[in-house]
This record gives sequence, C-alpha cells and structure tokens, in this order.
Amino acid sequence: MDEHALLGLNPSADATYRQRALAYFEQLKDSQDAWQVCAEALVKGLYNDDHVKFFCFQVLEHQIKFRHAELSAVQQQLIRETLMKWLQLQLNAQPEKAFIRNKAAQVFALAFVTEYLTQWPKFFFDILALIGLNPRGVDLYLRTLMAIDAEVVDRDILHSSEETRRNTLIKDTMREQCIPALVESWYQILHTFQHSHFELTCQCLEVVGAYVSWIDLNLIANDRFVNLLLSHMSVEVLREEACDCLFEIVNKGMDPVDKTKLVESLCQVLQTAGFFNVEQEEDVDFLAKFSRLVNGMGQSLVVSWTKLTKGGDLKRSQEALQALEAKVPLMLRLLVHEDDDISANIVGFCYDYLHVLKQLPLLTDQQKANIEAIMVAVMKKLTYDDEYNFENEGEDEAMFVEYRKQLKLLLDRLAQVSPELLLDSVRRVFNTTMQSWQTVPFMEVEVAIRLLYMLGEALPAHQGAHFSGDVAKASTLQDMMRTLVTCGVSEYQHTSVALEFFETVVRYDKFFIVEPQHIPNVLMAFLDHRGLRNGSPKVRSRVAYLLSRFVKTLHKHMNAYIEDILNRIQDLLELSPPENGYPTLLTSDDQLFVFETAGMLIVGSECPAERKQALMRNLLTPLMEHFKLLLGKLLQEQDEERQAVLADCLNHALGFASRTSKAFSNKQTVKQCGCSEVYRDCLQTFVPALSCPVQREALRSGVRTFLHRMIICLEEEVLPFIPAASEHMLKDCEAKDLQEFIPLINQITTKFKGQVSPFLQQVFMPLVQAFFQVLAQPAEENDQTAALEKQMLRRSYFAFIQTITSNASVNEVIANQGAENIERVLFTIIQGAVDFPDPVAQRACFIILSKLVEHWGGKDGLVGFPDFIYKHIVPACFLAPLKLTFDLSDAQTILTLSECALTLKMIHIKRGPEVIHYLQQEYLPSLHLTPDITQELCQVLQQPDSKVLKNYIKAFFQRAKL
Repeated sequence: MDEHALLGLNPSADATYRQRALAYFEQLKDSQDAWQVCAEALVKGLYNDDHVKFFCFQVLEHQIKFRHAELSAVQQQLIRETLMKWLQLQLNAQPEKAFIRNKAAQVFALAFVTEYLTQWPKFFFDILALIGLNPRGVDLYLRTLMAIDAEVVDRDILHSSEETRRNTLIKDTMREQCIPALVESWYQILHTFQHSHFELTCQCLEVVGAYVSWIDLNLIANDRFVNLLLSHMSVEVLREEACDCLFEIVNKGMDPVDKTKLVESLCQVLQTAGFFNVEQEEDVDFLAKFSRLVNGMGQSLVVSWTKLTKGGDLKRSQEALQALEAKVPLMLRLLVHEDDDISANIVGFCYDYLHVLKQLPLLTDQQKANIEAIMVAVMKKLTYDDEYNFENEGEDEAMFVEYRKQLKLLLDRLAQVSPELLLDSVRRVFNTTMQSWQTVPFMEVEVAIRLLYMLGEALPAHQGAHFSGDVAKASTLQDMMRTLVTCGVSEYQHTSVALEFFETVVRYDKFFIVEPQHIPNVLMAFLDHRGLRNGSPKVRSRVAYLLSRFVKTLHKHMNAYIEDILNRIQDLLELSPPENGYPTLLTSDDQLFVFETAGMLIVGSECPAERKQALMRNLLTPLMEHFKLLLGKLLQEQDEERQAVLADCLNHALGFASRTSKAFSNKQTVKQCGCSEVYRDCLQTFVPALSCPVQREALRSGVRTFLHRMIICLEEEVLPFIPAASEHMLKDCEAKDLQEFIPLINQITTKFKGQVSPFLQQVFMPLVQAFFQVLAQPAEENDQTAALEKQMLRRSYFAFIQTITSNASVNEVIANQGAENIERVLFTIIQGAVDFPDPVAQRACFIILSKLVEHWGGKDGLVGFPDFIYKHIVPACFLAPLKLTFDLSDAQTILTLSECALTLKMIHIKRGPEVIHYLQQEYLPSLHLTPDITQELCQVLQQPDSKVLKNYIKAFFQRAKL
C-alpha cells in the first residue's frame, strides 16, 4: 500500500497529505483488484493504526455496495473469506475501537444483504459456528444484526421499490431458514452474559427489540424468554434496556384477543414482582422507561377494545375494557409523578382512555372518578416549579412548555368527555385560589388563571361567543371573569401571573361587551405598573400587543376614556432618539402596537371628524417634527455607525405613522375621519428623505413602505406625491432599487388605472431606460448572484409592462413614446418570450403580447402593428415552445404555453381569416409541417373554445419535441 498516502488518513495530517489519501482512496475504489491489498491488510493485521483499518473497511464497503456484480466468483469468495478470517482474528485479539467495530458490522451487513439470497445462505450459521459464546465475537455479531436491521427493516430509511422487494424476500427467507436459530442464540447470550457482560446483554436486548416486530412472536413471548427479561428488570444496569425490549414486544401488531392476553400476562408478572409500586422507585430514568412500557400496554389494550367493539365481539371487548380499567390506577400514579418525563410518557394512554370513555353510552361511578382524577392530575402537573426561569428561558423551560402543550390536549379531551365536570373542577380551583391570592404561591395563582384561559379553547364556543347560548356555561365563565377582574389579582407581583391575567382578559374580551362596567379598571391595569409599565420587559412587550387586541374588540365602549388613554400613553409614543443613552420601556416593535392602539382609539371613536383630525394630528405631529430633526442630523453626520442608528430611527418613525393607518376601513376611511390632511403632511415630511445621499437603501425602503400604505388609505390624494417620489427613487438607482420600486408603480397603476396615465407616460421611458442600463452592466460569467439578480430584474420589467397593458391606457402611455422607443420595447418583449429560459418571465411576455394584439391588432390599431404581429409575434408563439429549454414537464412552463395559445387565439380574433391564410400558406410550411398538421392546427385555432386550443397546442409541441 502507498504508505505516504496512508499518512493523510490521520485527522491531524496537513492538507497535502489528506488530498493524497483521498486520491488514493478513489484509485483503490475504481481499480478492479487493488482493493485486495486492503483485504490482505485486514486479514494479516498488517496495520495497527485505527484510521488505516477503517480506511480498508471503507474500500471493501465500496466494492460490495457498488461493484459487487462486476467481481468474479473468485473475488466474491475472497471478500467472504476476508470477513470471516478477520472475525476469527478478533476472537482472541485486543478489542478494536467502537468506530471500527461499527464499520466492520456495516460491511458484514452489506455482504449479507448482497449475498444471503444467492451465494451465502449460511451467513448466520457460519458466524455463529465461528464465534460460539466468545464475548468479542458476540459483540461483532450483535452489531452486525443491528446493521442488518438498519439496511433491511428500519422504516425511517427510504428504500426504492426494488430494495423493498429484496428486503421482503430476505425477511421471508430468514423466517424460514434461520430465525429460530438466531432467537436461540439471543437467549443463550442473554442467559450467559447477564451477570458478567452487561454491555453485551444490553446490546442483545436491543437486537431482540428491533427484530421482534417482524418475527414470530411465540419465539420471544414464551415463559423462558419473558422470565429471563423480567429477571433483567431487577438488575439495575439492564432494566432500562429490558423495559425497552418489553415495550417492543407489546407494540407488535397482532390479533386483539392474543394482544390482550399477552398484555395481561405481562402485567400480572410485573405486578407480582412489585414494579407497580412506583412510589417506592427512586430511579427516575428507569421509571421513565417503565412509564413508556405501561403507556404501550395501555394503548395496545385500547386498540384491542376498538377492534373487538367494531367487530361486534361484545364479550371479548368487555374483557379488554376491564383489562384497560385495571391499568388506570397505575396510569394515574405515573401521570402525577413529580418528574415530567415520567408523566409525559403516559399521556398517550391517558388520552386514548378518555377517547374510549367518550364512546361509552353511560359512565360508571368509577369511570367518573377516573375522569376527575385525571383532571386533578392535569391541574397539578400544569403548575410551574420554583426553578422555572421566566426572564431567561432555556432548554428545561422549553421542555416544560412542550409538556404543558401535551397536558392541554388532555384537558381538551376531558372537555369532550365531560364538559360539566371540567367546568365545575376549574371553577372550584379558580374560586378557592382567587379568594386568597395574596397568600398563595405564584405557581398556584398562575395555574388557576391558566385553567380559566384554557377553558376558552377546550369548551366549544357557539359563534365564538362564550357569554351567550349555553346558560350554565356562560354564567360560570362570566362569574369567573368577574372574579378575575375585581379580586385584585392583577396586582400580583410575578411575571407569569401578570402575563396570564392579560392573556385571559383578551381571550375573553367578549365578556366586557356583556359587563362593560369593568373596562375602566382593566384599562388601568394595561396602562400602569401592572402592564405597560411593568418591571418585566417580557410583560411590557406582550401587553403592548394584547392592548391593541383588547382595544380592537372594545373601542366602541371606550369613547369616554379615549383622551385619558392617549394622555397616559403619550410618553410611550415618543420616538426615542438614539442619543438618549438610557433604556426605553418599550422596544420599537412594541411601540408599533401602541401606535396601532392609538390609531384605533381615534378612528373607532364616536367623535366628530374635526376632533378625530385634531387627535390624529396630536399623535403624528411629534413624529414629523422628530423626523425632520433626525434627517437634518443624518445629513451632517460623518460617523457611519451613527448614520445607521439615525436611519434606523427615521425608519421607526415611518413605521409608526404607517401603523396608525391600520385602523381605517371601508366604513371609516381617512377622508371620512377628516384625517387626509394629516397624512398628506406626513408624506410632505417623509418624501424628502428619498433624496438623502447617506443610508439610501434603508430610507428608500422605509418611505416606499409608507407610500404603499398611503396608496391604500389616501386614495387619489396620494397622486400629487408620486411624481416627485418616483424621480428621487429613480435617481442613481441600482437593480435592487428598481426591483423594489416596480411593485409601487404597479400598485398605483392597478388602483388608479386611467387616472395615472399622464404620469405613467412621463415616467415610462426613463424607467425603461433605467432597466436597460442596469441589465446592460457586465457581470462575471459564473457569477450566480448577478445572474439571479438580472433574472429577477427582467421579471420586474415584464411585470411593469404587463400591469400597464392590463390596467392603464396603452394608447396614452406606450403609443405616445415615439416609434423608435415603441419598437425597442416591443423587441424586448419578443426577446423575453423566446430567448430567456425563465417560464415566469415568458408567461408575462405572452400576456403582454396578447393584450397588445387586443389593443392594437384590429383595423384602427397602431400603425405598422399588424406587420409586427406576422413578423414577430406569430413566430414567437412557435419558436419559444420549440426551444430545448422549454420544459413541458414543468408546471410553470405549461402555464406559459397556455398564454402562448391564448395569444394565437387573440391574433385570430383580431385578424380573422387573414392569419389562417398566413399560417397555411407561409409560416407553417416554413417549419416543414405536413399539410395535414397545418390544416389540423388551423381548424383548432378557429374553434370558439380556447380550452381545446390549449390542449391541442400542448400535444402539438410534445409531438414536435420527440
């Protein structure tokens, strides 16, 4: 072997050596017989270096996996002999490192999968005969079995249909030929090594668990095997694996009656052995595994009961139900266990048991008691513990949040089984806690409010109203809500309680429509030290959002307090200048919600328009003044870091102003509220930022977003600002600027149509030229980013032309651009339709061509345009789909083809028999089409249903491309 190349296998070798080792590996892989050097090295133990041994196995692995069919019978035999000789060497040598043993096991498994059905039917017998009960041999045998499981059985690994067929055949053959022998070997290993080699015993238990799903269960589920497994359950180092193994046995799909018997016999033995006394067990890791086993047994009994009930076997289904009920006390003990992992592992059984109860016509007293016990357990387990870190949540906290979600599912299921019982239990817990909240630990207060919150989802609300309809439910919920908002618990000094209070108030905001007298007190809680001015940033942030939700629902009931609220939040609406240096109460993201709230209060109020205008001006004037001030500072600032901070602040101002406009609607427009002037002033203030030479990208983005919003809100009053804004945005623009500017122009065009034609006519060519300039800029040949940017820019350009042809007056906007310019634009569209392999852009081009034909293709259309149709548009409809890059298996391309067909259809509508004559006599013969096909295509084109043409065109080009 190339010793120098082997030096590169060491992880600490330098790059040159590593490169050489890689090249050597490729050489050995590709060679017909060079791999034999590796086989020899393994069999003779020529190398002590672990990396070289691993390398040799990799080379063998490649031969078996990819080149097995090319090897001669002698070479295949050599591989088998190599593996067996290497295995024999291991029996008395020092054990190899685990990573080498694993790789060897993978190679053995590959050899098995490749040769078992043909050349090596005695694979297992050969190995078992060789290793006997030698611990090192047994270790490699068990690792090989797990590697075979990964290759043949593991459902998480995707297999081709051919591999799946092969794997099924392998399993069938193994069942016939060697599974009893393998099972016997497992029993011997478990029995022999249970006191001396715990690691081997655990490995063997894992093998049994993996194979039990597809072998005859009677080979495992018998007295001698189960007794052995149960004896392992009492050995500390073995019992977790034994538990997992029993879980796999219980999980095996089988006849419901047999499954019930199996579970019952297993339970009996476990109970007799004292495993059900979970309170005395201190090993939580084992209990988590045991809980999973009990969960498997419980869910298996539920499946048996379901199958037997559906099959109409009432006697046996009753037996399964009794067996199920007998496990409930154990399930409950595990569910309430203080360790959440143990509890979480039994939730599935608990959930399924409740589903069974839901299907029973009548519940016994015991079953009702079980439901109540589950309820109590869920309420107890929902409670936070002392260690939970609310201000800095880590992995443990995230796990508890996930566990709480599982408990919530149980609560929802309880509500389905017995809503009255759940409502009653929650009311009892809630009222007891609220009566003495001042002296109760935070976790109990939080969970009491949390339960009230959870009822909202657990109990179905009629038309979303929890406070009408079902009188009992409505009055119970109403009583609890009244207690919540009047008992003073909002003063509780803990993050979790504060958050739960506000979440619940907003969850049941409809309560305040029924009892509006509580609104002032709750609003105060939102606005003072309990909410927006809470000591916890987490609470302040969440309350900023929740207040906007609260106001959105109830603004009609807040008329009397609007000005008071606006005064109280005044300081929270300030644009915090970056130079303050002290932390603000709210982040800018939180402030967005406060501005939205202020906007909703003003717009939703019953004040006259003049008052609304005055309030909105008070809200937005400080923003505008700050904006002017900060923009002035930005223009003078030299430090880049400070420039970025100032630009950020200016963008916040734009965002805040934009957010206040979210309150307007079709019923309450800006104009009706008398607020147009205020927003026009905002535009006047903000648009100049577009010409700011520093931080251009950030500011343009902010102003553009504000303009998008104003187009929706201000209607045509925004139009006077568009030309100046466009001029600023088109100055020194780059690809990204153009790409982001086009949606704005498209929005204006779509919304105002003919109204903006004069403006579009003015801006059309400067904009088109800007596109041409940017697209003409040279780029590196392999620069993927630049290529993608150009593709996106082309799409923007075509989207712009498409919007104009579909919404504006084409005659006004395009026809007045001068013949040369029009021609240039038209050629770019033909080019886009044919030359660029981008179906999105091509589709847009055909839509444009179709529209232009519609506008200009008739008798009174644009001069010279019919000529253009015949010379360029008709050929484009054939040349584009004939391109190799036009992929007819791609969905986007098929959409393009449909538009192409519709373009031909539109030409026929506008030019009539003339186009048919042109196609028959001139164009289609030039494509060397037979007269029959030419005739067929022209007939389809003349049919009124365009769907027929679309289908025909698709088939036409599929044939043409064969």
